[in-house]
Amino acid sequence: MLFRKNIEPKCAYCARAARVDDFTVACEKKGIVDAEGQCRRFKYDPLKRTPLKKPQLVTRGLTDDDFKLE
Repeated sequence: MLFRKNIEPKCAYCARAARVDDFTVACEKKGIVDAEGQCRRFKYDPLKRTPLKKPQLVTRGLTDDDFKLE
């Protein structure tokens, strides 16, 4: 997921931009822009992208019988 080819362009994870705060980035070409913005000079940098968190496993209410194979 993190390294897939069809990434939706966003300035937040462009190689030509540096994060200023949660909502803005400093772009080499455009200056200070919105982190959700995009342009045709987008170059994907996977190290700037934060993957979604995995959902937590809810084990409350489960017993040992739920894990037995029959």
